[in-house]
Amino acid sequence: MNEVIRVVVADDQQVVREGLRTLLALLDEVEVVGVAADGAEAVQLAVSSRPDVVLMDLRMPRCDGVDATRRLRVEAPEVKVLVLTTYADDRSVVDALRAGARGYLTKDAGAEEIQAALRQVAHGQAAIDPAVQHHVLDAIASIPEAQPAPPGRDHLTAREVEVLKLIAHGFTNRQIAEQLFVNESTVKTHINHLFAKVGVRDRAQAVTYAYQHGLT
Repeated sequence: MNEVIRVVVADDQQVVREGLRTLLALLDEVEVVGVAADGAEAVQLAVSSRPDVVLMDLRMPRCDGVDATRRLRVEAPEVKVLVLTTYADDRSVVDALRAGARGYLTKDAGAEEIQAALRQVAHGQAAIDPAVQHHVLDAIASIPEAQPAPPGRDHLTAREVEVLKLIAHGFTNRQIAEQLFVNESTVKTHINHLFAKVGVRDRAQAVTYAYQHGLT
């Protein structure tokens, strides 16, 4: 049997909250353990119930989704954040990922897309809606070159660069192993090394790093 993913839904619109609760209840792999009307409530619920994922809206009163995501990195770092929002502009996407979100979907996403993204994020993978990826590129292109780069960018081996590119294209560890004709433990070693070298802690940040350095 598939492992159940425990989810907190955070959205300031009641009809959206209840709609998402109903939708997720139809999915065998998902259990909704709470709903929140703003970011502060989402953080409280996440700290108390320790879900696998918070399905987070961005624009909410009292504490928005970006601030809530940033707080969760400190107060409940094991809880993943998947953004689900109507906003797909450069600033919203980049701010959410920098705050620590592992995934970003727009509310045009269907049930299957949400389920797949929840599964990916719960297992530490990135889930970025293809519809917003170009916004990430546009935002990165506008960053002045004088900004300091993450540590270690010049010290990646050719194999680590190759692995990073595949991560940025959404490959799982198993798929990377098949692509490079190595075993999964070797892939994990490469990932641990490159994460340490470029100063990232998860796949979502690695994807952002890859975009920033033209590796996609």
